This record gives sequence, structure tokens and C-alpha cells, in this order.
Amino acid sequence: MSTGSAILKGADTSVAFAEYESVRNRLPAAGAPATSVRAENLDAIADAFDVFLLDAFGVLNIGETAIPGVVDRVAGLRQRGKQVLVVTNAAGYPSPVLFERYKRLGYSFETQDVVSSRMALLKGLDGHAHRKWGMVAAPKFGREELPEGAIFLEDDPAAYAQAEGFLMLGASAWNEPRQALLEQALRDKPRDLLVGNPDLVAPVESGLSREPGHYAHRLASATGTEPVFFGKPFPAIFDMARQRIRPGTPDHRVVMVGDTLHTDILGGSAAGFKTALIQGYGFFDGADPDTAIAASGITPDFILDRP
Repeated sequence: MSTGSAILKGADTSVAFAEYESVRNRLPAAGAPATSVRAENLDAIADAFDVFLLDAFGVLNIGETAIPGVVDRVAGLRQRGKQVLVVTNAAGYPSPVLFERYKRLGYSFETQDVVSSRMALLKGLDGHAHRKWGMVAAPKFGREELPEGAIFLEDDPAAYAQAEGFLMLGASAWNEPRQALLEQALRDKPRDLLVGNPDLVAPVESGLSREPGHYAHRLASATGTEPVFFGKPFPAIFDMARQRIRPGTPDHRVVMVGDTLHTDILGGSAAGFKTALIQGYGFFDGADPDTAIAASGITPDFILDRP
């Protein structure tokens, strides 16, 4: 299940990497180790950490399929006393949908074990006066958890004009005509643009899906409206994750595990945690990340063949 509205095929990784690099001015600054340690999987680095923050897409699953062996590996980490949390940019899904999804895939996460960028955005709304939000989100998931009076942005230009601010959650129902309507609305009247999912792409069975971050950065470049991001690599989601980590755990005993340099690794490092990049699944599936690491300057503490 993806929140993305289109699929990149062919030179997926290189196209997406170049796009991430093109928006580096809006991302946190890199602060990472000079070299990475190679290891086979999470078990190989388990002794070094007490808490594992796991991305979902590319670490737990690809689309609707659990990555082979990871259900048992996560269970094994917990049996060893490790705390395992999911830290995901899946802002398009209500929390109950996420929990049910992980259960269906075979994982046994409780509600307190999952931190999503949707949760971070909704918490962030506490700092904004109540207003009529226009939402980039899929109506099929309903209005659960969403602000009262918020409207789904579809094909009616009047809805864009009436909105007092915009929330970008999921892009599965988004398309280029709707993007053009939102761009024009922001040109006509600048308003707040809050983004729950900063991902540009996400791995699915057939390639990489376009995610809300892709559209948000385009809007910023076209209109001058600077988005406020709540997911990885930005601080809000890591601040929320930190509240779930066992009290007294030092940052160097926490590792953020993900498949993407510009979200998981950059964000985890900026938050002060150690980081581990998955090479064999997700963003770098079938590719060597060394060139990307050198080009970006985003260096994980570990590079794992698989989760």
C-alpha cells in the first residue's frame, strides 16, 4: 500500500536521488561520521544498541509484503530486551489503519510502538489557530483524526480558494491538475502549507511512488511558500519518538534504521542518534549506495545488507 500518486520506473534511484539533492537547501544540515561499518543485518549490530527506530517502507515491508525474515528478526530483538519502535512518514493513513496493516504483515507492534508523521503533524496543529484546512489526502480513509471542518481538495477550484491553509498528508489521490489548482491558489493568496510526509518517493512492488514531499517542494519553488515539514528528516517526528524511548537511554544507544539517505539517515543523525542504512531493499535495492553517500555527504554509521 503506497501513498504515492505515480510510479517512477527505469532509473528510479538516480532520478530520485538527484531530486533529493536539488532540495537540500530545505533539509537539515548533514552531520555524520566519516566512514560506515558494513554488517549483514540488525542482529549483527544489536549489541551496540538498546533502541531500534525502524522505518517501515524498505525496512519492514515493500508495498503489501513483509520483507522476508524481518518479522522474526524484530521479535528476536525484543526477546533480547531491545525496544523497537516504528518511525514512519506514512502520514496518509489513520493510526488504526497502520496498526492493522502491521498486524496483517505479521508484526506485533502496540499503539505506543508506532510514531507516524501524521501524528506529528496533528500534534503540530496545536500551535496553529483553528482554521478551515484544505487537505491533500485520500477521502477513502475518511476523516478519522483529521481537523474538524477540513475539506478534501479534489477538482473544485472553489475549495482551494476557500481553504485558510493547506495540509499535505497522502498523495494517492493527487494528480497534476490538482497540483496546478493548489499552485494557483497559493499564488493568488499565500497560506500555510503543512506537510505530513516529506518523502519524495517510497518503494513499492513496481518501483518508486511519488509522495507528498515531491509536490510540496515543487509548490515551494513555484510560489515561494515555504512548507513546514513534520516527518523525517525534520525534528518534529524525532521529538515525538524521543518521548517514547525508555527514560535514561543515551542517544548513542539509539539507532535509526532506514533505506533512504535524505530522510532516515539525515534525520536520525540530525536528531543525535546513530544510523543504519539498508542496502538490499527499498531505495537502494540492487544498487551500491557508496556513490550516493560520497555525493551527498550523508554518511550512515552502518550499512546493512538487509534488515
